[in-house]
Amino acid sequence: MVQAYILIQTEVGKSAAVTEAISAIQGVSSAEDVTGPYDCIARIEAESVDDLGKLVIARIQEVPGITRTLTCTVVHV
Repeated sequence: MVQAYILIQTEVGKSAAVTEAISAIQGVSSAEDVTGPYDCIARIEAESVDDLGKLVIARIQEVPGITRTLTCTVVHV
């Protein structure tokens, strides 16, 4: 299982709607509104790195109101 945090910037006033929409996507284990340079942080899980990339590109980045994402893959050291 591969896990990652997705840091998400949204259009002004769209943070709550984006967070709600992302929460409903299969593979998203949590999504929270936050303050700072990002508006939402989501934790996602997938079977492989390729599946994780597909989840971000095909599902998460398609949510209306998102302007930018940054994927931070979890590593176990």
